Amino acid sequence: MNNAILSVKRNKNIRMAVLFSAFMFVQFIILRMGNQAGRGFLAEQHQELVYLFIQIVVICGFFSHALIKPRLLSEKIKNGLTVSSLALCMSGALVMLFSPADSLLYLVTTGLTVFFLGCTGGAVYYRLAALTAKKTRAGLCIGIGYAAAVALQFCLQLQWTVIPALSVLLAAAFAVMGFLLIKSKETIALPEQRKDFVPRSILFYTVVITMALLIFTTYYNSYIHHLQVASGYTDYNVYTWPRLLMIPAILLFGFLADIKGGKLLPLSTLCVVVVALLNTVLLGRETYILNMCLYYVAITSVIAYYNLTFLRLASRTKHPAVWAVMGRVLDSAAVILGMTLKFSALSQVAVLIIDIIALVVVIVMMALTGAFDLSMPEAAEEAPVPETTYEPELPPDPFPVIQDSYRITPSEMKVLRELVTTDDKQDVIALRLNISVSTLRHHVTSIYKKTGVQTRSALCKLVINN
Repeated sequence: MNNAILSVKRNKNIRMAVLFSAFMFVQFIILRMGNQAGRGFLAEQHQELVYLFIQIVVICGFFSHALIKPRLLSEKIKNGLTVSSLALCMSGALVMLFSPADSLLYLVTTGLTVFFLGCTGGAVYYRLAALTAKKTRAGLCIGIGYAAAVALQFCLQLQWTVIPALSVLLAAAFAVMGFLLIKSKETIALPEQRKDFVPRSILFYTVVITMALLIFTTYYNSYIHHLQVASGYTDYNVYTWPRLLMIPAILLFGFLADIKGGKLLPLSTLCVVVVALLNTVLLGRETYILNMCLYYVAITSVIAYYNLTFLRLASRTKHPAVWAVMGRVLDSAAVILGMTLKFSALSQVAVLIIDIIALVVVIVMMALTGAFDLSMPEAAEEAPVPETTYEPELPPDPFPVIQDSYRITPSEMKVLRELVTTDDKQDVIALRLNISVSTLRHHVTSIYKKTGVQTRSALCKLVINN
């Protein structure tokens, strides 16, 4: 049984890493292509509005999925919605790939594709939140997935004109997402007791911390652009080797996120952004390359923070589908805020002042949420138990989750428990439950139909996964 549980956990970790990697790769490519929309078609002063439009539309896509999903009762309808979003997003991406960017078709297709990218992302983040709640190594999985996507995008952009290869990779990424989203049955069960819900104050503080960190990286990016001009690096390509630092950085922060229940991640993120700020204050324009490297490490730590923080909080909220995507939504919101307020036009001094204010807010909010307390209260409060009364802690009962998720009737639940917890044949089970064999078979058929499995072993695996 222990080997089976370890195998299931390992499979969950693999699914999580592959699913996140496929989505991030698709997101990188679609947003990169979307940034070309309107060039040669719109006036140059309106080009910035296209990027703003993309961020607004992707937010609408994320929230659309989060608001629609809880209202769908049938698993088939949910899967149909997911498949439709994937198909429309992939179709739009292929149209963008083979269409000239200086056309109205490309601009309209970009808007529709980005919207369905958000819808697809909502399904992905919900699955990731469900997997995170199952005690997977979320930090390492997110780190591996993000690192793989960054590496693949970097290799492709060195030879961006290889369109056929890119189309094949995009189709493969969409196929992987579709397979994992449809096959995976992970759901988030709402906490039964009100005390298990995350307090609103914690959610508010977390949102403020995330926004402050994202604003810091936005301003820091503006500051680097000032340094780029001042240092004479007018033709320097920021998408070359400094971007590769995101790979070891995301792996490191993912590893830290799995230690002490994730308590090291906020503190390590804060340390990185403080070092980045000190470097700009003390060394300034003489270290442009160092600033670029620190920028990518800082933004990677922030990405790890908001992804993992909201994925872990989602399962303890009343609206998990909404909070699972909140980190990604706040990322786009910070971009919109920076573009609307014209941060890039501010002076270096103004940028640094706003950076300092953002970090002060982060420190205060982290203190209020207990981010600086690295102790493990659960272990500290453990009282010694006499040997004679010791009982091993039993794993949580997965059957109520299965019953709620697939709307299994009480009579069917009795049969389901027998099928999963025993190796007895149907006639033996029918005798024990005091029902006829035909009635038992009717219940078994109904259970298979509701859960979407076709064999007893698959049913056992479904229960273990939950």
